[in-house]
Amino acid sequence: MDIRKCSAEAIGTFWLTFAGCGSAVVAAAFPQVGIGLLGVSLAFGLTVVTMAYAVGHISGCHLNPAVTCGLAAGGRFPSKDIAPYVIAQVVGGIVAAALLYAIASGSPEFDPAKGFAANGYGAHSPGHYGLVSCLVAEVVLTMMFLFVIMGATHGKAPVGFAPLAIGLCLTLVHLVGIPITNLSVNPARSTGPALFAGGWAIAQLWLFWVAPILGGVLGGILYHWISAEPSAQITGIAPAAPAE
Repeated sequence: MDIRKCSAEAIGTFWLTFAGCGSAVVAAAFPQVGIGLLGVSLAFGLTVVTMAYAVGHISGCHLNPAVTCGLAAGGRFPSKDIAPYVIAQVVGGIVAAALLYAIASGSPEFDPAKGFAANGYGAHSPGHYGLVSCLVAEVVLTMMFLFVIMGATHGKAPVGFAPLAIGLCLTLVHLVGIPITNLSVNPARSTGPALFAGGWAIAQLWLFWVAPILGGVLGGILYHWISAEPSAQITGIAPAAPAE
């Protein structure tokens, strides 16, 4: 385990959860200047863009257990390093949610029971979508997110633009998925807020581990199958040597 890489993953996931979920908790419906669904979607995309340039050359900037598992399934990441990365990501997400809770609770109108940016299905889906709809949406959106990550970091992709493509893709899947599940595609991002929302959010958290990881693995396998060229920009910043 490389402590520097794991630390980079924890910091990056902290930023994704703190700024992404923070935009939903603090700014989405703020009186008169609320940023709404588009703003929250953009916030999540911007967290990935900024962290990809900041720590992509250190850890690869996964920030997401589903991405780590998907890259491993696609032959881009060693399976022995999955557990340390996932632990670091979850720790980053929980710390971010804790600090966000401390800030948000300073408002007299704050009520974590209203969701705290947690993901849900059924009565806790923003659009009241059922379990099957939410499961399918999370699997498909995560699968396509991984497909874009694999393509954007391919050795033949334009160098230096991967963070932009990946960040814009995350923005896009949020635009589609927020009304369905509040969008996860990231178990670490889901875990932190669920722990503070409690109750139903913890009871439904299983879906937001199972579906994104399944989608990530499918996306990694699909891209690996469709692209025979093994060379990849593992970090998304600069080309790596061809895989052996």
